Amino acid sequence: MAMGQKKNVMNANRVFAKVDKVLEFEKALATHAQKYHTGDWKWRVFEIQSGPDAGGYHITEGPLSWDLVDSRGNLGEEHNNDWNKNVAIYLTDKGSSSYAVFQDTLSSVALTDYTKMINITHFYPKVGWGYKIREIFAKFKKVWAAGGESIAVYTASSSGPAQFTLVTRYKQGLKEREDGFRKPFKERYEAMYGADSWDDVEEVYKNYIDNVWSELLGLRADLSSK
Repeated sequence: MAMGQKKNVMNANRVFAKVDKVLEFEKALATHAQKYHTGDWKWRVFEIQSGPDAGGYHITEGPLSWDLVDSRGNLGEEHNNDWNKNVAIYLTDKGSSSYAVFQDTLSSVALTDYTKMINITHFYPKVGWGYKIREIFAKFKKVWAAGGESIAVYTASSSGPAQFTLVTRYKQGLKEREDGFRKPFKERYEAMYGADSWDDVEEVYKNYIDNVWSELLGLRADLSSK
């Protein structure tokens, strides 16, 4: 019962505004978020700045427990009317919704230790080989922690193909992406686990991962819940 109440579930919705209605959409979204999404259902809205979904909006809700999700019920006529009549009218047909579970044992940062700029890297393991990805990320965690990198790891839940999501939270801003800000990850990994240990990482990447892609996102506090 206690495990079922753990708040480690995030719900993410991606929406895309019509190109000529962006300003109207953002105004309506901010009003909706700040009126109807508070407490456990608080929204953090990100603008997707690169990758295949660039120009879209990534709306996160949570952290939640599955019990909270199960007991939420209908959000009410007033909420639904506001979304459908005042917000959704500015959206395209493109969009998605997903659930992800925070992996504390693989992450080098607390679930709610947020930042304004993030990079999301999506890892899709080949069928039956997810445990291999988990093993290598457990080793990564120690390197991230030693280097002061804030990486939150999630696994997809009932949301399409099996997926590990690595969210890099840039506590010092995008300068963390500059060459030379930290030593190369491979160098730091081998310093911790021994010479040629990176060969094991490459083996996992080549044989057990089906696809990897990443994107850069920035928080839109003005559109998020207050």
